[in-house]
Amino acid sequence: MSIMIPTKVFLTKGKGQHKEKLASFEEALRDAGIAPFNLVKVSSIFPPHAKLISREEGLKYLNPGQIVFLVMSENATDEPHRLISASVALAIPHDPKHYGYLAEHQGFGPGEKEAGKHAEDLAVGMLATKLGWELPAGKISGNGGQNYELSETFSVTAQNMTQTAEGAAGVWTTAVAAAVLIV
Repeated sequence: MSIMIPTKVFLTKGKGQHKEKLASFEEALRDAGIAPFNLVKVSSIFPPHAKLISREEGLKYLNPGQIVFLVMSENATDEPHRLISASVALAIPHDPKHYGYLAEHQGFGPGEKEAGKHAEDLAVGMLATKLGWELPAGKISGNGGQNYELSETFSVTAQNMTQTAEGAAGVWTTAVAAAVLIV
């Protein structure tokens, strides 16, 4: 039996609008560059030794019709002027032998920076609790893409990919953000 452990991960995002909700979602996937694949959502572990690469580089490893695993956040609205967000954040340990965590977050109202920061805090906090550490309220803090010290010997770097979009009259608006895992 073959073990499938992703060796590369890339982040992407997109938004779409259409009178049909499904077509709006498809437009968002096209904008994110991941529409030609069979997408399978998975849970939230960033594999040990995996390398974070650019979207451009990552897409070179994929073929149309391929089954592709990803952690994806999606959000949609049909309300005019409603701000939506979809975020995926990574908490990647400085020690590459250890696994990290990915978190998805969807929201209404917050802008890109606030939504992304919230997703990062979720990823870092969830990794900490998965490892058995209880972090006091307010212990997790950062300004995006920065280091978090979870203990004296364990630290992570967090970053996010966030898509915001504003709803428009007569159409569905969809935002997606994803971490695509390459096996």
